[in-house]
Formats: sequence, structure tokens, C-alpha cells
Amino acid sequence: MRSLTMPIATPEKYAEMLDAAKAGEYAFPAINVSSSQTLNAALQGFAEAGADGIIQVSTGGAEYLSGPSVKNMVTGSVAFAAYAAEVAKNYPVNIALHTDHCPKDKLDGFVRPLLDISAERVKRGEAPLFQSHMWDGSAVPLEENLSIAEDLLERCIAAKIILEIEVGVVGGEEDGVENAINDKLYSTPADAIATAKALGYGDRGYYMTALTFGNVHGVYKPGNVKLRPEVLKEAQEAVVTEFGLEPGSKPFHLVFHGGSGSLPEEIAAAVSYGVVKMNVDTDTQYAFTRPVAAHMFTHYDGVLKVDGEVGNKKQYDPRAWGKAAEAGMAARVVEACENLSSAGKSIG
Repeated sequence: MRSLTMPIATPEKYAEMLDAAKAGEYAFPAINVSSSQTLNAALQGFAEAGADGIIQVSTGGAEYLSGPSVKNMVTGSVAFAAYAAEVAKNYPVNIALHTDHCPKDKLDGFVRPLLDISAERVKRGEAPLFQSHMWDGSAVPLEENLSIAEDLLERCIAAKIILEIEVGVVGGEEDGVENAINDKLYSTPADAIATAKALGYGDRGYYMTALTFGNVHGVYKPGNVKLRPEVLKEAQEAVVTEFGLEPGSKPFHLVFHGGSGSLPEEIAAAVSYGVVKMNVDTDTQYAFTRPVAAHMFTHYDGVLKVDGEVGNKKQYDPRAWGKAAEAGMAARVVEACENLSSAGKSIG
């Protein structure tokens, strides 16, 4: 009988989750969080969906978790992972922890120190702190991107961590990093082959690849940028042909970044071509904040001491609007699981 509680996924369980998703043509929402409240909301959402999932922190989220005046990405990440490991035990689904986009200038202050911590933990027979880390080399030449990725992959394997890389550029803005919307948003078959030559196609260690197909971070309406999921299909086929792999196989475990405003058919196509992880941030931020705004507008004379009155403690208690915020975000996580066909999918 399945346990009602589960710890954070082991490295083996995480790989099993991703393999099951690729084989079953579904994907896991990777929910960005920046506080204990948004973490709890994500956990609640995955539990309500009956879905395994991924919870992640960006560089900015990690800084914020350390304290707005401290701004230490490693401190925030370690605190987040420790808290998540404890509270996740109470939910009946598998959860993996991930660090999101890390550009070159932040590797030494974010991913590399965290890898060192996990390597020491693994040497002691403990689990790594995180289950996966992302190296975002989209801003450097491909050769340099893959050279750094090779080093990081070796270190990740030693620490029992899965590496995620990005080949191509995601447009829009995230955590102060802004990229133009142009032809660079589309990875090429040559990019895919170069990646497989440098890192293998699963034969030299497990990694995930964010190939870009018109993705844009942040808020945009459908039609503002053209997603071309067939780019992913062409990339998989190019690697299969280049290395003589089994026809129809999907060597890459792909990641979908910048999905806000994507059409259901675009998401479904991307997943069918090997996407196993889709980052979700903008939509869940709004889903968290919208109920807070409603609470403040509805109870303005309770949350404010209007005309010298005392207000209503039950209404300005952070737990009052916090619960509404968490419920709103949890519902959006459930929706993400449904959109990616991972609802009801847990490997136990």
C-alpha cells in the first residue's frame, strides 16, 4: 500500500520520474518559489493534482529567501532546501528540488558552491541538497556554453545531481536578464548535434536540455511570438540520425522555458517531442497575488486603521490573506499539471 507521506525524491527516483514522463508523453510543471508560502502552495497544488513535480528557485528567488537585506543566493538555497525537505514529507507525491537559470557570472556564487555542498553530503552517505541545477549558457558562444556544461556535468554526476543546460536563447526578461525576440530564439539541428557530441545523448550521464523554439519569459499574449515546437522534433531526429540511434527515439530530455500564454496545442506538441519539464513562474505569481488584492480591496477598512479606528486583526493577520494566496496558487499548479497531462501521475 502506498505511503501517505514521501520525502524529497532521491536521485534515482527523480531520474525515474523524468524517464516515465518522456515515455508517457507528459511533463512536470517546475514551479518557481521565493518564500515558504509559495513553496507550501506548490506542494499543496501537486498533492491536489495527485502529481509528482518539481519546485525550483531562481537566483533572485534564492537571494530573497536569504532575507531581502542579506541577498545571499547560497544561504537562501540551503535554507529553502532544508525547509522543503522537512515539509514535503507530509505530502503523498514525489517532489524534486531544482535551481533555475544561472548565467556565467553567477556560477561561482550559486551553482558551484551548492554542488560542493551536495558532493560533501553524498560522500557522507546523505542525499544531495538539490536534485538538479541549471546552467544557462545562452548568453555565451555555443562552444563555451558546452565546455562549461561538460565540467558541470562531471561535477553533477559525482554529486548525484542532474544538470540542465540551455542551448539557444529565451526572449523576454527574468530576474533582470533580458533577451531580444529574434531568430536566436530557435535552436538548430546543428546545435542539438553539437550538444550531443559534447555531453552525449544519455550514454555519458543524465542531463536535461532546454532547446529553444520561440520561448519568451514573462507576460505576453498568444500570437506575440511564434512558438515552433517542430524545432524540438527536428533536434531529436538530427541526433538520432547523427549517432545511428533507434529510429523514432527521443535522446534528449527536453525543458520548456517561457511558457506563459502558450496555446494548449503548442504545449501538447512540445511534450510529444520529449519535453519532460516546463517552467511555470509568471502565471503562479499572479495566481498568488490576485487573492491578496481581492482581500485588501474587500476588507480595506479591516486591514487599514481608517479614520483613527483600530482595524480588524483577523483581517490583517498575514495568515488570513496568506491562506487565500496559497489556495489561489495551488489551483494554478493543478491547472499546470492538467495542461501537461501529469495530473494523477505519480510513480509512488
